[in-house]
Formats: sequence, C-alpha cells, structure tokens
Amino acid sequence: MRFVPHFTDGQAYAERLGKIVCVGRNYAEHARELDNPVPSEPLLFIKPATSAVPLESPIAAPLPHAEVHYETELALLIGEELSHVTAGEAERAVVGIGLALDLTLRDVQSRLKEKGHPWEIAKAFDGACPLSSFLPLSQVPNWSALSFTLEIDGELRQQGEGADMLFPVPTLLAEMSRHFTLQPGDVVLTGTPAGVGPLVSGAELRFTLTGGLEVTTRVE
Repeated sequence: MRFVPHFTDGQAYAERLGKIVCVGRNYAEHARELDNPVPSEPLLFIKPATSAVPLESPIAAPLPHAEVHYETELALLIGEELSHVTAGEAERAVVGIGLALDLTLRDVQSRLKEKGHPWEIAKAFDGACPLSSFLPLSQVPNWSALSFTLEIDGELRQQGEGADMLFPVPTLLAEMSRHFTLQPGDVVLTGTPAGVGPLVSGAELRFTLTGGLEVTTRVE
C-alpha cells in the first residue's frame, strides 16, 4: 500500500510522497547503546518512497528469519524546496509533524557494516518506514518542547525530547539541504532515542506525540 501524506484532520497533502531523508545517531544515548561513537556531524541516509506504509496498519516482518528492530522518530513533512538554506529558512519549510518507525534489519546491517559495505538493504526495504498522519504546525509547540513516546504491550520503551537531539531540527534541515535538495512531499526523520530493540510478533505498539497525535498498531 503506497503511503499518501495526509494531516490528522484527514486532508491529503497536495504533493506525493518523495524521498525520506534520515539521520543516524542524533541522540547520544542511542549511539552509546549500540556501542557507536557519538558523531560530530549528522550521519545521513535515504529511504525511498516505496519503503513507506501507514503506521496504523499492522507491521509485517519483511523476512522470516531477520531481526527487525524498531526505531521511533519524529517525522517532518516538507512543504517548500530547500537547497543550501539557512537554519531559519529551513525551519519555515516544515508543514507537518508526525511519527515514523525506522525499521532496521539489525543483523543484516551489522554484517554489512563489518564488511564496509553499504547497508541500504537493511534500512530501505519495502515497509521499512511506517509513517503516521501529520499534525499541522498550528497544533505543535516549539521544537525544543516536542516529546514522543513508544509503548510496547503497555511498557514504555522509548521517549524522545526535541531538546535532546544532538543536531536540532533547523540545523539538521539546513545541513541536509547542503547535500540533497529537499522538495515538497519529502519527509525528514530526525533520529531515534535510546531504547531500540527487536519487534516480536503479536506485540501491540502505542505511539504518542506532543500536540495530540496518538497511534496504536501491532506486529503481525
């Protein structure tokens, strides 16, 4: 099922979903929990539009024997073209804020990293990016006040605060625009806090985001 960007009031966004630009290790504690160095500059990668599915739909395991890890992230819907812009210019281009799962085939990723190979197949497979609907900016406080959570079977697993990002949203968008032109319909994922782990069949996932967004789904 192709994901169509839409807002929490049910209104579809005018542009089709484009690329999904992501950042790795944007929370120091997450970098440490995977025994990775804390980066001094954003680590960027891209998921294709074909990886996106509705977050509300049941999450299907992509491979029967793969270790699929969840990574809950703040998602930004881009409404203007951005290329080599300042942080202030970049911030004004965001038209919606939602949540995403950056699903990762952790065992596959680890093997590829050990060999020095690219690891897109661990991050960009079909269904690798469940996305929620987007809150309009009128319902969202300032970036540093944003908070989101993931509960699995009623237990809090992840909690992210905008203030804890190594690279704040405006800075991150400006840096991305130096390397990739961001276009209307693109989505930016802003990194995951500590608490990642494997998905288990039958688990129920509940997500919340400051501003009133709440999504419940399950793992098939």
